[in-house]
This record gives sequence, C-alpha cells and structure tokens, in this order.
Amino acid sequence: MISIGIIGGSGYTAGELIRILMFHPNAKLDFVYSTTNAGKPLSVAHHDLLGDIEMNFTDAINPNVDVVFLCLGHGKSISFLDENQFSDSTKIIDLGNDFRLLKDKDFNGKTFVYGLPELNKTDIKNAQYIANPGCFATAIQLALLPLATHGLLNDDVHINATTGSTGAGVSLSETSHFSWRNNNMSHYKAFDHQHLGEINQTLNQLQTTFKDEVIFVPNRGDFTRGIFATLYTKTDESLEDLLAKYQAYYADQPFVTVTNTNINLKQVVQTNKCIISLMKKGNRILITSVIDNLIKGASGQAIQNMNLMFGLDESTGLHLKPSGF
Repeated sequence: MISIGIIGGSGYTAGELIRILMFHPNAKLDFVYSTTNAGKPLSVAHHDLLGDIEMNFTDAINPNVDVVFLCLGHGKSISFLDENQFSDSTKIIDLGNDFRLLKDKDFNGKTFVYGLPELNKTDIKNAQYIANPGCFATAIQLALLPLATHGLLNDDVHINATTGSTGAGVSLSETSHFSWRNNNMSHYKAFDHQHLGEINQTLNQLQTTFKDEVIFVPNRGDFTRGIFATLYTKTDESLEDLLAKYQAYYADQPFVTVTNTNINLKQVVQTNKCIISLMKKGNRILITSVIDNLIKGASGQAIQNMNLMFGLDESTGLHLKPSGF
C-alpha cells in the first residue's frame, strides 16, 4: 500500500484527492494537514465525506510517507518545502504552479518533472517530484499536442475557454459569491493568464518552429465544475487526416477520447476524462476540449501521475463515470 499525505487539506483539490483515494486499491491515507482545521473531522471542510471516513485534520506531518500531495495556494509550495522536510524516498506531487516552468523546475536539490502524462509519461515514471499541470493548461495542451507533434501549428491559435466556479478555489471573493456568479458570465486575465507560460513551453518543446501567438481568453461560467475550451487555427490538412493524427496520438492514452461530434461538459464532469472534438470549415480547424477542472485538471491527474510513479496502471482508482443528466 502507498502511504499518502495531503498538505493544504481543506481546499477543493484536497477534497477530491480524498474522495478518489478512499477507493484506490493501492492507497492508504496517512494524514491530511490543515493548520486551520487541526483536530477536526475531515467532514467539517468536506461535507461529502460525512459518514464515509473517520479521520481528523492534523497540524503535524509524517515525513516518511511514500508520497505527499501539495494542495497549497500558488506560490506557497516553495515556502512549505523550505520549512518542512520529507524523507529522501518520499515522492512529492505539487498541484500548485511553483515548479511548472523549466526555469523553476530545480529547487533545493529536487528536480520537478512536468506532469502531463500524455506528454511526459516516460519521465513521470522515473520521477520523484512532479509539477502537476494547471487546469486550463491541461485542457488546452491536450487539444494542441497532436498538431505540435506533427509541426502543424503555422498560425496564431485563438482560445476561448470557460471554467466553473471551483476553479477559483474555496476562499470567497467578489466574483465567487453565488449572487454574482449565478446567471452571469465574465472574462478575466484576457491574453495574460498564468497558464500561458506552460502552454507555450510545451508547444515550443514539440514544435521548435512555432513562433506565432497563443491568444487566450478565459471566462468564468455560472456552473461549478468543468472546463469547456474552444480553439481555432488555420491548417491545410483535411479533417480526415487530422482525425487520424489525433486518434493515433491518443491511441494509448486511456483518458483521452477524440471525436468529430458535438460534445458537452456533462460527458466528463466527475471523471478524469478529456474529450476532444474536431470540426473544420474552410482552412480553419475548430478544436473543442472538455475536462473536469478538479479531476483531470488537478486531483485526478495527480493520482494518474502517482500511479505512473509507483509502477501501477495509470488508470488505477480512476475508473469514474460521469452522469449525463
């Protein structure tokens, strides 16, 4: 059994980790760390766990667990690891953005591998430290990896993507209150979202000739979970050839499905799946990519990475079915 610790245990991503790991056949939850809820039952913060798990939050860590998940706010993992030491054998999976970029991957003798399995599976299997990708970055990169792999990104890429309110985290803000978010929509950080760094990094890794712009407008949706991303760019490839390239690229990736039909969020919410749809009009390809921002965009992908790091089938514990109604 893999012994597991979770740091920052009261947030949404930690709650999803606990919910999935409870039923993982190779996982044993050792501790859930939260200074604000220490001594209280997990169900105080995660009401969906009431009656399912008898465990309290703690403000003490076990430095000898097999793997620790960092579910801290962006920029806080570095300070936590500076102040808290784990054993030399403990694997670390960071769900924040502290180590995602190549310029940030080395820290205190640790080298973090970018944890997008459909891109870096071999490196993840051999890694001890993982930088889990961002949620928007996951949906967008999965939509573009086959194009970049075949050198087919030869024009600007335009992206419009909408995320659910859980993407803003558990802390309240003006734009996360129900009265503001319900029956409402807005964009934020247009053309300057923090996930652009990792997206551009990956595209340039796969296609060194790509010099055009990735133009990204992120939106706040009036739903709780999921990311619905639409992307378009110019290409002379036929739809049939593009479908064949996408299906071949993802043939051995258990969580990515490619189709040429219309898709919707309910097909992926509560799962670790990504569904990609391709449509073409004239010389423009339209790519739609949908994921659950908390699972494939965060906690599920983190568990997928854990499975790879420990030599398990990557889908272990992640056979999750959506509800279409």
